[in-house]
Amino acid sequence: MRLHRLFGAAVLAGLITAPAAALQLQEVPMFKADVTAGKLPPVQERLPASPSVVGFDGEAKRIGRHGGELRTLISRAKDIRLLVVYGYARLVAYNESFEIVPDILDSFEVEDGRVFTLRLRPGHRWSDGTPFTSEDFRYWWEDVANNERLSPSGPPRAMWVDDEKAVFEVLDAHTVRFSWTKPNPFFLPRLAGASPLYIFRPAHYLKPYHERYSDAGELKKRLRAARTRNWAALHNRLDNMYRFDNPDLPTLQPWVNTSKPPATRFVASRNPYYHRVDAEGRQLPYIDRVVLSVADGKLIPAKAGTGEADLQARNLAFNNYTFLRENEDANRFKTRLWRIAKGAHVALFPNLNASDPVWRDLMRDVRFRRALSLGIDRSIVNESLYFGIALEANNTVLPDSPLFREEYQSMWAEYDPDQAEDLLDELGLDEFNDEDVRLLPDGRPLEIIVETAGEDTEQTDVLELIRETWAEIGIKLFIKPSQREVFRNRVFAGETLIAVWSGFENGVPAADTSPAELAPTTQQSLQWPKWGQYFETKGAAGEAPDMPHAVELFELNEAWLTATDRARREEIWHKMLSIHADQVFTIGVISGVQQPVIVRNDLRNVPAEGIYNWDPGAHFGIYRPDTFWFDR
Repeated sequence: MRLHRLFGAAVLAGLITAPAAALQLQEVPMFKADVTAGKLPPVQERLPASPSVVGFDGEAKRIGRHGGELRTLISRAKDIRLLVVYGYARLVAYNESFEIVPDILDSFEVEDGRVFTLRLRPGHRWSDGTPFTSEDFRYWWEDVANNERLSPSGPPRAMWVDDEKAVFEVLDAHTVRFSWTKPNPFFLPRLAGASPLYIFRPAHYLKPYHERYSDAGELKKRLRAARTRNWAALHNRLDNMYRFDNPDLPTLQPWVNTSKPPATRFVASRNPYYHRVDAEGRQLPYIDRVVLSVADGKLIPAKAGTGEADLQARNLAFNNYTFLRENEDANRFKTRLWRIAKGAHVALFPNLNASDPVWRDLMRDVRFRRALSLGIDRSIVNESLYFGIALEANNTVLPDSPLFREEYQSMWAEYDPDQAEDLLDELGLDEFNDEDVRLLPDGRPLEIIVETAGEDTEQTDVLELIRETWAEIGIKLFIKPSQREVFRNRVFAGETLIAVWSGFENGVPAADTSPAELAPTTQQSLQWPKWGQYFETKGAAGEAPDMPHAVELFELNEAWLTATDRARREEIWHKMLSIHADQVFTIGVISGVQQPVIVRNDLRNVPAEGIYNWDPGAHFGIYRPDTFWFDR
């Protein structure tokens, strides 16, 4: 039996667990009046018995002080959820070395990769002061995840291994266990994700809206007040822990949203029961409030550059860097460059599930995908848009990854229009119209509409350069921007021929990192959404993969799940990366691009250099914004 233990002494930006009684706790200035008036318990009673204690090295970060309001800009009201992403309070979390360690949990144990025992911090409370206990886990598992009205498809995918659902146990008021008969390598990473799997709920808040716990008459009154006849719909509407758009829903995050949508300005105030303190006994977060203002995404670079944000990376692109630098002195901020760790900064996704049969056959022919890739002059993109300092490469792992091999980066990625034309001719696309555009087998011109989410001009700028070199090989490119939801729904429906997006989410994986992103395992994979949907719904929707290499990737991913040693997992990773490089399922254009990060001059503890990545990383989250502070 292999038992892996992680206790509160694990490093999380210098985080340790210590008894509250051993600390010289200091009351938060913002709460002093409420404590004096008896409206709020003193800090000693608001913290867990053993809070998380953050220590600093004194160089990159140091102990701060309370106060201040941090401003940032968002492009739509839905992005209020960034408070959950950036706040990054998780049961377990990644530290800056991308190791998973306890955070909200006091500790956890893993037996043979299949039995997970989770221990809470006694005395930990929700943001409304109600104790956070095992009951919150039981409620989610029994009354939400396994309730047919609330979860028609059953528990989330991460709670299954093959067709085996987790076994859940309550061991005591502060200890729960989830177990399977086989290893579940996805469980902890999903808990630590930027968009995490929440395996608990504030039961005390939600029970009055659940038919099992609420008096029928009282529930009807609540439904009338909410103008709905369906208790499950109301429960799901209120239960938005990730969306963060219900100010009444208790949370464990460092800041609590106080603004109900629709709104153009969201204000989040410090959580009085947050579980972390610094070494001098100051309860975190340091900053009192976070204000998110909604602005047109295209205007955010200009607004940030004129001083309307204290911390901003969202909606900023590398092509804004010069403008931002020019405005630093006048508006008292610095522009830092963090490394983006995606497999590609910009990539094209030929839709192998396109509904048009002529286009679908073409997209599924590797010769066509290779021709598209060979017809892109990545050096022009690099020099024109990224000062020549980006990587001209496929969508694959970056040089920082231990799995990196040069051929993964360069295969079919060199600009070679002659070879591209030969491949297109070989496909029978050797007839042209009067505009020198090749003709499809049914006589239509080879005009490809590449669709974008339309949220910034950077992708459009890249496509404009690709348009020029594709025209030289007889392909006409059109650009179609749309809103993100419309964009994704069109891809899912097979209406989109090629989509443009960023590449693999994690460009620096190791052998023990899940390779699921390389296989058709999710509808979110824009190159094969229907195959991914088939996997996610266990065959209830979508289509089964029917291309040999896609099937092989799926089988390799399944083999990784049961591999028992690192060497075997590394072997599987290399097979999958090799298939992707050769088959060009996605077309990477550029990678290694740096992300501009605006930081107000007096904002402390924000790293000078960092990795800007969604998962793992949660953008700012991995650097713990609850430790950022204003030196005013």
